[in-house]
Amino acid sequence: MIKLLIAVRHPFDLWNAPSWFAERLRADFSTINIVHRPGYEGMDREILDAEIVIAWSVRPEQIKSARNLRWIHSPAAAVHQLIFPELVDSDIMLTNAREVHGPVVAEHVIALIFALAKKIPQSVRFQQTHTWAQQQIWDELPHPTEIAGATLGLVGLGSIGREVVKRATALGMRVIAVREHPEKGGDGAQQVFAPTQLGELLQQSDYVVLAAPVTTATRALIDASRLAQMKPGAFLINVGRGPLVDEASLADALRKKQIAGAALDVFSKEPLPADSPLWDLLNLLITPHTAALTEKLWERHYALVTENLRRYLNHHPLLGIVDKQKGY
Repeated sequence: MIKLLIAVRHPFDLWNAPSWFAERLRADFSTINIVHRPGYEGMDREILDAEIVIAWSVRPEQIKSARNLRWIHSPAAAVHQLIFPELVDSDIMLTNAREVHGPVVAEHVIALIFALAKKIPQSVRFQQTHTWAQQQIWDELPHPTEIAGATLGLVGLGSIGREVVKRATALGMRVIAVREHPEKGGDGAQQVFAPTQLGELLQQSDYVVLAAPVTTATRALIDASRLAQMKPGAFLINVGRGPLVDEASLADALRKKQIAGAALDVFSKEPLPADSPLWDLLNLLITPHTAALTEKLWERHYALVTENLRRYLNHHPLLGIVDKQKGY
């Protein structure tokens, strides 16, 4: 009998698989032995004969000991924590949940764009001091603005990026994008650039949205030199992963008002330390990695996992396959 091990443990409650998840899997797949561990205790033993594992992370030594392991599924979109030689060089398939998170994160991107364009954070701060700040909000540059007709520069056209294109286009924005293989087209974006043309995208964009995976090529992708290529009135939004941005360079650019502002949902270190200088930047909007939060999260995970289990049992290609060499 195939053994499926669920070992999903995270300090944040929503990221933990609810009890009903394993119960429904047992009801729907009676020929599979479903083992649900509420934490990582006992995982070294349980993984020995597991054929399928659902987990945020697996250690290299566990890969070596798991002789029956054929497939690892990550409930996350980013899987850089799993890209180590023992897994990359193995025949074990790796899938992720990028299609689960894409639509929800794209909604968050649009919310951040509206918040920045309409100066919502400033209004909230004035509300806290009982100040009717109509004149102050108008006088402080950049002025509140319309997003229709603005240019959104998207770095990454994966599951998040494609959903952002749909929503931004519907709001009348001009969307341009950078993707690794521009010959694949723009998925609705009006212009597509190669990674070597990132500077052109930055120079044209009113909003730069980062939705790329973390690879050796994308770490600190947005550094001081790239920030210098952005428009003075432009905003940077990161919903990809923290390491995409050189945070020290961004903080410096925001202090100098080199760009209009930024919104970050992800950070190089999470939780963001209380003494981080980022907290005190008035032109930076911080959301605490909440872009993917939704009450529908585990229902969506369940739909993906069950579809892939059916495919696995029928020897059909899985959804969300990760290219282990590329890391996404």
